[in-house]
Amino acid sequence: MNQPRNTDFKTVMVGALASVQNSTLPVAAIMFSTGGFGLLVAVPAALAIIAIGTAFSYLAWKRLTYTIGQQDIRVESGVLSRAARSVPYERIQDVSLEQKLIPRLFGLVAVKFETGAGGGEDLSLSYLTEERGEELRQLVRERRDEQSAEPGAASDQGALAKPAEEQAEPLFTMGPRRLFTFGLFEFSLAVFAVLGGLLQYADTLLDFKFWDPDIWRDWIDQTGINLSALDATMQVLGAIAGIVVLLIIGSLTGMIRVFAREWGFLLERTARGFRRRRGLFTKTDVVMPIHRVQGVSLSTGFVRYRFGWHGLSFVSLAQDMGASSHVVAPFAKMDEIAPIVEAAGFRLPGEDADWRRASAKYLVDNTIVESIWFVFGAAVAGVATAIYSPEWVAVAVGIPLVLAGLTVIANALAWRFKRHALGDTQIMSTRGVLAPKSQIATRLKLHSVEISQGPIARLRGYATIHLGQAGGTFSIPGVPLKRARELRGKIMETIAATDFSQLESQTA
Repeated sequence: MNQPRNTDFKTVMVGALASVQNSTLPVAAIMFSTGGFGLLVAVPAALAIIAIGTAFSYLAWKRLTYTIGQQDIRVESGVLSRAARSVPYERIQDVSLEQKLIPRLFGLVAVKFETGAGGGEDLSLSYLTEERGEELRQLVRERRDEQSAEPGAASDQGALAKPAEEQAEPLFTMGPRRLFTFGLFEFSLAVFAVLGGLLQYADTLLDFKFWDPDIWRDWIDQTGINLSALDATMQVLGAIAGIVVLLIIGSLTGMIRVFAREWGFLLERTARGFRRRRGLFTKTDVVMPIHRVQGVSLSTGFVRYRFGWHGLSFVSLAQDMGASSHVVAPFAKMDEIAPIVEAAGFRLPGEDADWRRASAKYLVDNTIVESIWFVFGAAVAGVATAIYSPEWVAVAVGIPLVLAGLTVIANALAWRFKRHALGDTQIMSTRGVLAPKSQIATRLKLHSVEISQGPIARLRGYATIHLGQAGGTFSIPGVPLKRARELRGKIMETIAATDFSQLESQTA
C-alpha cells in the first residue's frame, strides 16, 4: 500500500499570499481609525496577520495527507482534531481540476472528486502540480473502470502512471467575439450592490454620511448649480442620461462576469465522455463520463430568445461549482446544441413529437387561485383607501384588478406552451412563453415515477408527475389522471426491463 503523501509544498506559499489578502481590510481600518499613528500600528499588525496565517497554512499542509490505495483514496486532515475520509473509486462520479488565480501563478491545481453527495461533502486536494493532478485524475479513471494494466502499480511509492494521450473532438467553443455578444445579454447591477456595501462600510469607518441628502444638497449649492431653475427639458435629459449610464454600467458588469467565467470555453468529446475547460482567473477542467449524464436542460432569456440564443446543461450526480447541472453550452444556437445533445445520447424533439398539453382544468384552477389574491388585495386596499384617502380608491382597487386580469392572460398563454411528450426512449417537457425552458430525460435512467394529487387535483381529475432523476428534479404538473397513469405504466415498463447492474457498462 502507498504511504501517505503531502500535497505540494507551494501550497504554503499560496496560504501566505492569501494571508496578505486577508490583512488588507483590517490594516485599512487600523490606518483610518488611529489618526497619525496609523502606519506605525498598521505595519506590525499586517506582519502579525501574515505570519500567523503562514504558520497555520504550514501546519495545515503538514497535517494533510492523502493515500492512494488499490480500492480507494484516503485523505486525513486537521491540526488540533484529525478527520479522515476514504472514498472508493467506484463512488467517484467525476474528477475536476480547478485553478484559482493565486495557485495558477505557482502552477498548482485543486483536484476535486465529485461523489454525488453534494458540494459540501465532496473530496478535494489543494494543491497539486498540474502534471500530478492530471496523473491522479487518470489513475482514478482507470481504477474506477477497473482497467489498471498492472495490479502492483498502486503499491508503488513512485510517480503515478503517466496519463495516455487521448483523442478529443471539439464540440463547442466560444471565442472573444462570442463572449462579447454573450456579455451584451448578461445585464447585471451587481456592481451597485458591492458599491453600496463599501459605502456603508466607509460610512461607519470615515464618519461621513454618504446617504444623507442634506450633505449632497449643500455640496450642489456650493457648486452654484440651481436645480430648481432647470426647465422640464433639462430634467428629462438628465433622467435619460442617468438611465443610459445605468445601462452602460450594467452591460459592462455583465461583460466582465462573462469574460471572467467563460474565457477559453472549450467542450470536447473524448473516448471517456465530455471534457469542459473554461475560466480566466479561476480555470476549471471538468470531465463528464457519458453514462453519468442523466438528462439535458435547455434554457434561455426573454431578450436572447428573440435572437435565437439558448443555454444547454447536463444533469449529473456531480455538481458544477455548486450548481446541480454542468453547463456545456452557455450561449449557443440550436444547430450548435443539437450535436452536443446527440453525442450525450439524447435527441431534441422533432416535428413528429406527440406533444400533450396540461389539463384545461388545471389552467382554470391555477388561474383562479392566483387571481384570488389580487382580488383580496383590491378589497383590502379599497377599504383602507376609502377611510384615509377616498380620492385614491379607484387607483388602489384598479391596480390589483389589472394585475388579476394580466394573470388570467398570462396563464392562458402559458397553458399553450406547457407541454410534455413521451418518446420511445425519452420523455420531454417544455414550459414558458417569453423564455421557454425544456427538459429531456432518458426513460431507462429514471429511478421512479410518482403521481401526486392535492385536494383540488383529486376533485378535478389531474395530477403532477414527479420523475426520479439522479442529480436533478423533473416534474410535470397538470397532467390528466388517465394520461399520468399511462406515462407511469410505460416508464415503469422500461425501468423494470432494465438490468441496472449492467446499465453503466451498456451506456459507457
